Amino acid sequence: MENWMGLLRIHVCRGINLAIRDVYSSDPYVILKMGKLKLKTRAVKQNTNPQWNEDLTLSIEDPNLPITMFVYDKDRFSLDDKMGDAEIDARPFVEVVKMKLNNLSNGTIVRTIQPSKSNCLSEESYIVWENGEVTQKMFVRLRNVECGEVELQLKWIGIPGSTRL
Repeated sequence: MENWMGLLRIHVCRGINLAIRDVYSSDPYVILKMGKLKLKTRAVKQNTNPQWNEDLTLSIEDPNLPITMFVYDKDRFSLDDKMGDAEIDARPFVEVVKMKLNNLSNGTIVRTIQPSKSNCLSEESYIVWENGEVTQKMFVRLRNVECGEVELQLKWIGIPGSTRL
């Protein structure tokens, strides 16, 4: 815990137009991996536009490590089917957190991240000062699949006494 910079809470909001992997639908769930950490949402039955609304919290030691997201279709009698993956770069978000902002107007956009070949964003993403906290909402386009996006929201949770930030 002494090496942690802080905690990154990732709110996995929803999936949008996810691929069909069963006969008429899919039972999708999300796995987030960063280094040795691995977290998972629940599976949403028969839905290619699932609403997870789940918080997954990663302890951040090295913000240079990418966060890898995998989406799978839960199967009962066989291996789960892949429904795509994406890589999330937490560095821009952590850089803004390191600024130790305060007293900004609610809703102030601190930084804008453009979609590019080096990230999986499907549209502009804004790092915002909101209710005294740094947040970022993003729509992530899945790779290695015919279609699908996942909406996420990042939020930083500081660790009292952490000297790494």
